[in-house]
Amino acid sequence: MYNIERYVKTLELVKILDMLSREASILDSAEMAKKLIPDTDIESVNRSLKQTEDAYIFMSRYTAPSFVGATNVSSFVLRGQSGAVLSMRELLDIAETLRVVRSIKEWRGNCSGVNNTSIDYLFDALVANKYLEEKISFAIKSEDEISDNASPTLYDIRRKIIAKSSKIRDILDKIVHGPSAKYLQEAIVTQRDGRFVVPLKIEHKGQLGGIVHDTSSTGSTIFVEPMSVVETNNEIRVLKLREQEEIERILAELSAEAGNFADTIINSYNALVELNLIFAKARLAFKMKAMVPQINDKGEIYLKNARHPLINYKAVVPISLSLGTEYNTLVITGPNTGGKTVTLKTIGLLTLMAMCGLMIPCDDGSKIAVFSKVFADIGDEQSIEQSLSTFSSHMVNIISILENADDNSLVLFDELCAGTDPIEGAALAKSILMRLAAFGSKVAATTHYPELKSYAIDTAGVENACCEFDVSTLKPTYRLIIGMPGRSNAFAISKKLGLPVDIIDNAKEQVSDEDLRFERVVAALEKARFSAENEQKKAVKLRAELEALRKKAEQKEFELEKSREKLMEKTRETANQIIETARYKSGLLLNELEELKKGLTSENARAMAEKARNAFKTTIKDLEDTADPVVTKTVSGEAVTNIQKGDIVVVASIGRDATVIEVKEDKKSAFVMSGSIKMWVSFDDLRKKKGSQSTEIKKTRKVTGMQSRATREVSGEIDIRGMASDEAILELDRYIDNALVSGLETIRIIHGKGTGVLRKSVQAHLRLHRAVNTFRLGTFGEGENGVTIAELK
Repeated sequence: MYNIERYVKTLELVKILDMLSREASILDSAEMAKKLIPDTDIESVNRSLKQTEDAYIFMSRYTAPSFVGATNVSSFVLRGQSGAVLSMRELLDIAETLRVVRSIKEWRGNCSGVNNTSIDYLFDALVANKYLEEKISFAIKSEDEISDNASPTLYDIRRKIIAKSSKIRDILDKIVHGPSAKYLQEAIVTQRDGRFVVPLKIEHKGQLGGIVHDTSSTGSTIFVEPMSVVETNNEIRVLKLREQEEIERILAELSAEAGNFADTIINSYNALVELNLIFAKARLAFKMKAMVPQINDKGEIYLKNARHPLINYKAVVPISLSLGTEYNTLVITGPNTGGKTVTLKTIGLLTLMAMCGLMIPCDDGSKIAVFSKVFADIGDEQSIEQSLSTFSSHMVNIISILENADDNSLVLFDELCAGTDPIEGAALAKSILMRLAAFGSKVAATTHYPELKSYAIDTAGVENACCEFDVSTLKPTYRLIIGMPGRSNAFAISKKLGLPVDIIDNAKEQVSDEDLRFERVVAALEKARFSAENEQKKAVKLRAELEALRKKAEQKEFELEKSREKLMEKTRETANQIIETARYKSGLLLNELEELKKGLTSENARAMAEKARNAFKTTIKDLEDTADPVVTKTVSGEAVTNIQKGDIVVVASIGRDATVIEVKEDKKSAFVMSGSIKMWVSFDDLRKKKGSQSTEIKKTRKVTGMQSRATREVSGEIDIRGMASDEAILELDRYIDNALVSGLETIRIIHGKGTGVLRKSVQAHLRLHRAVNTFRLGTFGEGENGVTIAELK
C-alpha cells in the first residue's frame, strides 16, 4: 500500500513545511502549512504555483501585507448569532480581525500596478466592516474595561458614582482629620466590599457610630462605615448594579451586531487564512532565492543549479541534472560523503515541494514532473522491534516499491542492495533497475558496485553520474558530473593518508585485470573531461571578453550619438541666435534708411545713396561673417624672418601653405597665394615651411593696347554684396579686366547668400564671359554659396 507520508518524512519535506508554517502569521494558516500534501493533479499544481508566483510578484513590487492580529473568530460570531453574550476579549478579537481584513483590502487597492492575478478572488472575498470594527473599538477600551462613552446611560451612571464617591470622601476626610482622628489606627480612607470605611482601633469601638465590615488579621483594628455615609454608600451600591446591567446590555448589543455579520466575517477570515498561506510560500521563496519551475506530466525533470533548501545557500554546491528525457535511470557513483545522498534528496525534495505549490531553489529553465507516486529508500532502515537487519529492512521497502511503482513514479535508491554479499547485491541491484526500467519509472540510484557502472554504460536509457572528489586534498567538491562513472579512489586516498606502499601494491594485484582496465578507462575519461572543461572555461572567458568589448563599443557609439545630439542642439541654438541678430540688424538698417530718407534732397541725393549702399553692404557682410565664419587655425612653428618673393610659407590662421608674391616691409605684410586664393597677410601670421625653396613667380600676361606687357596689382577678390544686379555686373567687368592685366588666374567674387538673386545674375554673366574659363561655388572656409570662385583664361 502506497503511503506518501512515509516518503515525505524520508525526503525531509516535513522540515520544509515546518519552515513554511513559521512564515505564517495566522495560527490556522500555520496549521494548514504543516498539513500540506503533494498534489498529483497537474492543473492543481500549476494553479497553486501560479498563486505563489503572483504573491511573489506582489512582494517584489510592494511591501508584503501584514496579517498580524487576525484570529479565528468563527465560533464567536456564531455564538453571537445564536443570542449569546460575548466577552470583551472575544469582541476585541472580532474587531481586530475586521481591522486586518480592511487593511489587506486597502493594500490590494493600492497595488494598482498588478492586475488580473490568480489570487484576486481571495481579495474579492474580503468584506470590510468598518462600522462594526469601529463600534466595538469605540465601546471597549480593553478586555477589562468598557469606555464611559459606550452609551449615554453608562456615562451618566458613572458620573453619578464619581460625584457620590467624592461626597463620601469629603465626609470621611473630616472624620480622619477631625477630633475623632485619635481613635483611628491610621488617618486613611479605604474600602471593604465596595463600601468606604475607616480603620478604628478595637479599644475605641464605641467612640464612632457605624457598621463594622471587617477586622484586621491581628484583631486590633476594625473597619467601620460611619453612619453619616451609609446612605450614600447604599446609593453607590445601587448605581454599581445599574452600571453592570448597562455593561451587560452593551455587550449583548455588540454580540448581536457581530452575529448579524457572522457569514461575511467567517468568509473573510477563511480568505485571510488562504492568503496568509500563499504569502507565506512567497516569503519562503524569497529566503530560499527560489523560482517557479516548468511543470509537466511527462516524467521529465531538469534541474539547473539546484540547491538543497535545508543546506545554507552560501555553503551548498549547486547541481545540474536531467531525468526522463534522454534516459530514465541515473546511476550515481563516487566516494562516501561526496554528496550522492544529498543529490538524491534534492531530486525528491524539490519534486515534492513543487507538487505542494512551493517555488524551488534553482535557476530559470528548470523543469519538474508531477508524479502520481514518489518513492525513496534512503537512510538506515534497521528495525530492532521487527528483528530485521539493515539489508532486510531495505529489501522490505524495495519490495513494496516494486509492488506499487508504475510509469508515473519517481524512485530514489540510496546504496541499492548494499549490506550483503557484493556479487549477489550487485546482481540484485541490476535486476531491480531493469524491472523498474520495464515499468517506465524514473529512477535515480547511488551505488559503489562497478557492475552497475558497466550496466549504465552498456544499456540504453541508463546514464552514469558521479560526485567529484579531489584526491589532492582528500575532500569532495560536491560537483555532480553527468555521463561519467565515479571512482572509489580507495588506493589514492589510502596512500595520501600514509598507508604503506607495499600494502597498496599488493592490494592492486588482488584486483582483476578486467576491473583494472575499467578503472583505467574511467581515469582516461576523467582526464579528457578535465581537459574539455578547461577548454570550455577558456571559451567562456573569451566569450565574456568579446561581450565586454561589444558592450564597450555600444557604449562608445551611444556616447558619440549623445555628443552628436548635443552638437546639433548647440548648432540650432547658434542658428537661432544668428537669425535673431539678423532681424535686429535688419531693423536697425531699416530705421537708418528711414532717417536718410527724411533728410534726402536733390543736392545730397547721390551722397545719401552712397551712404545707404555702404551701410547695407556693411550690415550684410557682418551677417554673412556671422553665419559662415572662417575657422581660424593655430599652427606652431618658427616665425618667418627676411621674407622674400617666392618663399613658401604657412599661413598660421588657416593652416595652409602659400607662396609669397609680394612683400611690403613698411607695412609688415606679404601678398601670398594659397591654391587659388590670394590675400595680404601680416608677417606675424606666417611660419616657415620646412624644405621650402625660393622661386620667383611672375604673374604677367601679355595684353593688347596701351597697357601691353604692363602689370597691375589688384586684390584677389571683389565684394559686390548690397549692389543691384546691373551695378554689380558693371563692377565685376571692371574687376575682371584689371585682374587680367595683373595676371591673376583665380578670382573670388563675394556676392553673399541672401535670396540668391545676385548669385544667379553673377553666374549667368560669368557663363557667357569670354575671359572666364570655369567657375564654382566656394567650399567650407571659402564662404560656401556666398562666394563664387572663377578661373580666368
